[in-house]
Amino acid sequence: MSGFVDSILNVSPLLALTLVGLLVFAEDALFIGFVIPGETAAVLGGVVASRGHVQLWMMMVLVVVAAVVGDTVGYEIGKHFGPRVLDLKVMNKRRGKLDKAQDFLRRRGGSAVFLGRFVAFFRAVMPALAGTSKMPYPHFLAFNAAGGLVWGSGFVLLGFLAGNSYEVVAKAAGRDITTAVVIAAVVAVIVWRVRKARREYRRNQPAAEPDQ
Repeated sequence: MSGFVDSILNVSPLLALTLVGLLVFAEDALFIGFVIPGETAAVLGGVVASRGHVQLWMMMVLVVVAAVVGDTVGYEIGKHFGPRVLDLKVMNKRRGKLDKAQDFLRRRGGSAVFLGRFVAFFRAVMPALAGTSKMPYPHFLAFNAAGGLVWGSGFVLLGFLAGNSYEVVAKAAGRDITTAVVIAAVVAVIVWRVRKARREYRRNQPAAEPDQ
């Protein structure tokens, strides 16, 4: 992996932009995220920008657009090929995680699309699951674009600030953000269950009799 990363840092700016964009795009569109996490490519793009090869804003735009478009392709694959995608051999080894992702999507809807962007496995499969579940595309796009904007610009900026320490930052950021998202998801579920219990309690309460 380090040799591959170093080779990207030493190519021409145009080729570096192309490679980073393709890696981010392919993570969600083609499930490449099982092999190369997208945040690695995004952080790498920031490192390229820190060396003055390309403008920071240009790299941010590229990564965000590649992330959103890649998610859209993943959504369309799930929408049109649904069960066949979920039955792929690459999914069999990750069936437990896939079931959790499906359950998370059922419970949280669009929020799962946004939050899934910050967890490696969810990021790779959530667009296809959203398409398979027939989530309306405008609804999917709104949360997808928001997640892509925050995730893409954030990780590129991390790489830009980190410079040559990109490997340490990529690993640490991926781990810490995953933990934070898991905690946020657990809190969200607790709040949802508490609110549901309150609604059921109020619904079962006898109506107050009018004053005589």
